[in-house]
Amino acid sequence: MTAARIVLALLGIGLGGYGAVLLVDLAPVIIVRILVWAVVAAVVHDLVFAPLCVAIGLAGRRLIPLPWQSPVAVAGLCSVVLGLLAIPVFSRPGMRPDNPSVLDRDYPLGLAVALAVVPVATAAPVD
Repeated sequence: MTAARIVLALLGIGLGGYGAVLLVDLAPVIIVRILVWAVVAAVVHDLVFAPLCVAIGLAGRRLIPLPWQSPVAVAGLCSVVLGLLAIPVFSRPGMRPDNPSVLDRDYPLGLAVALAVVPVATAAPVD
């Protein structure tokens, strides 16, 4: 177990260093934007998302039967991750009238189907 932790720590340090090297070539204004985004994301997480998750978790403990609590938690987590991953697609980055190949699918329908599949895939209660 210790060897695996050391390998993972070294891998994490290496990837962090690689990310820092990639930042060196960026303009200072871009670095400031990245820092602002990171700070805002941390603040929103700590002041909005984390307390909301705690409140939903406490309510779920009282409303959801014990065997179903884990599947509902997993379904909720998967749904939130899918929603967060869909944000860049719904903001339509790079979409221009002269390039119809960008975002050429029905992404809202795909998200709806994925969100419909999540509860079915996680519906088995854990003993």
